[in-house]
Amino acid sequence: MIESSQKTNPSAVRQPVQVSERRNAATGLVLAGVALGMVGMAFAAVPLYSLFCQVTGYGGTSQVAVAAPGAVEGRMITVQFDASIASGMPWKFKPVQREITVRIGEEHLAFYSAHNPLKRKVMGTATYNVTPHKAGPYFSKIDCFCFTEQVLEPGQTVEMPVSFFVDPDILNDPGLDDVRTITLSYTFFEKPIVDADQGAQTSALASSPDKAEVN
Repeated sequence: MIESSQKTNPSAVRQPVQVSERRNAATGLVLAGVALGMVGMAFAAVPLYSLFCQVTGYGGTSQVAVAAPGAVEGRMITVQFDASIASGMPWKFKPVQREITVRIGEEHLAFYSAHNPLKRKVMGTATYNVTPHKAGPYFSKIDCFCFTEQVLEPGQTVEMPVSFFVDPDILNDPGLDDVRTITLSYTFFEKPIVDADQGAQTSALASSPDKAEVN
């Protein structure tokens, strides 16, 4: 028997394995980068998503109007009011009235109560939506505490108004023929308060060039 003179080169065996490992590592890094990029895009998209919802009424976001068109003949709708606070928000927040029955197209006024139990002032901002979500494009607010941040002093209690109406176009949408009740919901989040004097001082220091000390 003639023995083969060819011998297996160990490095030739290890090389494909090492190349494969490097490719797997590179692929993992690329996938991790893509995942991080998608997370960053998701955070950046939040304001755009909110704007889209406010314009279209998608996701139950109500609309903003200058004035109500006036009451029209048709069915009455009961508007229920809901309130909640986000985690970490110290306020006590609730609707003054649980529900009211309204005429479509007619302006109505409702109130929410907020109380700050802390010994420091707290600023809050409210998000809102209506359910069922399909009614969002037809629920319009004329004025609302949710349009601006609200600041409550220590121990302060306030009643905050919201002026709204149900758009008469809801009567022309066959997909909403079954809607007799609309729920308006608000959630308050605490927002950090930046001290004006401290902010101005910090801004001035940041904008001024560094000066070398003179001995």
